[in-house]
Amino acid sequence: MKKVISIIAAGLAAIALTACSSEKTDTNQTSANADSGKIYEIKFAHVVSANTPKGKAADLFAKRVEELSNGRIKVHVFPSAQLVDDDKVFQELKRNNIQMAAPSFSKFTPIAKEFNLWDVPFIFRDTEHLHKVMDGEVGQILKDVISAKGYIALDYWDAGFKQFSTNKKPIVVPSDAEGQKMRIMSSKVLEEQTKAMKAIPQVLPFGEVYSALQTGVVDAAENPLSNLYNSKFYEVQSSITMSNHGYLGYLVVASEKFWQGLPADLQEVIKTAMREATIYEREESAKEEELLLQRLKDNDKTGTKIFELTEEQKKQWQDLMVGIYPKFYDLVGKDLIEKTLNTK
Repeated sequence: MKKVISIIAAGLAAIALTACSSEKTDTNQTSANADSGKIYEIKFAHVVSANTPKGKAADLFAKRVEELSNGRIKVHVFPSAQLVDDDKVFQELKRNNIQMAAPSFSKFTPIAKEFNLWDVPFIFRDTEHLHKVMDGEVGQILKDVISAKGYIALDYWDAGFKQFSTNKKPIVVPSDAEGQKMRIMSSKVLEEQTKAMKAIPQVLPFGEVYSALQTGVVDAAENPLSNLYNSKFYEVQSSITMSNHGYLGYLVVASEKFWQGLPADLQEVIKTAMREATIYEREESAKEEELLLQRLKDNDKTGTKIFELTEEQKKQWQDLMVGIYPKFYDLVGKDLIEKTLNTK
C-alpha cells in the first residue's frame, strides 16, 4: 500500500512540474509578445530649421522608422527649438520628456571632455578621413563615453568644416592672422589655436558676431559656410579662406530610459533607420556646402574674396598646429589624438 501511495505521489509531482513548466513557457511567450500591439512614441527635438540637412534627415528618420516598424513606432520631430533648446536637452533626455535629440558637439564637452577632439585644428585630412574616424574606433570610443553618462549614442551627423573669414588682411597663411581679433566659442582648444596664429581670441555669443564684425569689435571669425551664408557674415567680411581647419557636427542621442523599455526588434529598427538617415544627412550637408560656396562666388554683391589653400599653404598650417597638440593631451587624451591621426 505504501508503495502504491508513493507511486501516486510521484505521479502527481510530475504532473505538477509539467504544469509549472508549461505555465512558465506560456508566461515567457506572453511576455515576448506583450508589446507587439503597443505603439511607441518618440519626440525628436533639434534646434535648426526643418529645411537644413539635419532637419531633413530627422524627418527621413521619422518616416523610415514608422515604415520599418509597421507603425509600431511614431516619431514626432520638433525643429527650431520648438520643444527644448540644446542647453537643456540632456536633462530632458534624462527625464524622458524627449526621447531623441541631435546636439552639436560643443554641447557634449561639459559632460565629456573627450569631445574637444572635434575642435583640434587640422587633425582631419579631409571629409573621407573625418568619416572614417567617426565610423571607426575613435567614434565608438566617444560614443562609449556618452553611454557611460546615461545616454544612448546613435550616430554622427555633419554640420561642416570651419573656414576663416576676416574684414582685415585675408588669413591665407598663419602669419596673416597676427594681431587680428578672432571671435571664437568658449574652448581651450580654440583659444590655443588662436594664440598659435598670434591672433587675439575673443569669446562672444553667436548672436553678437554680426554686429561685432560690423563695428570692428572683432576682425575675424571661424564658421562653416552655412553659418557664414545664412547669418550674412559675408556682408561685413572682406575675405573667406576655405581652410577646413576645424569641424562642427552633431551626435544623435536617445533617452536611456526610453531605450531600455523598447523591445530588441524595435531597437534594431531604430538603428537601421538611423544609418539610412545618417548617410542621407551627410550627402545633403555636402550638397549644401557646394551650393553655398557657389552662391558666395556668384551672388555676393559685397565682393567678398574667396581663397583656396594650396598644398604648400595647408602644410604650413598643419606644421604649426601639430606643435600644439601636446597641450590637449590632458583634455582630449594623447591616445585619442594619435588614433585619429593614424586612422586610414
